[in-house]
Amino acid sequence: MGTNHHPNWILFARFLSEKLDLPRVIAYINIHLSSLWFLLRNDIINYRDISLISFFNNNVCHYIMNIYSDSSHSALKYLKDTEVNINNVLLMTGNFNIRDNL
Repeated sequence: MGTNHHPNWILFARFLSEKLDLPRVIAYINIHLSSLWFLLRNDIINYRDISLISFFNNNVCHYIMNIYSDSSHSALKYLKDTEVNINNVLLMTGNFNIRDNL
């Protein structure tokens, strides 16, 4: 198992040394946007099911966040319990798997 690679796209994924701990969130950025200096920000959020990517536009740092929430909602609980103040999140995507009880 693995991810797709294409010369026109830059892959952003958190890979660990443990083979069983594969990433469940990845992002692809088109190379035409590479002048915005995209960077995977494990220094801010270092969690298997969350990828936080920063980029600069007009000297302002913005963020894109991708989240996978398993059946126990562990990624969302991590975000709730972690005191990280991230300004300028322009896009938050993911498969949240949260169902309304009603």
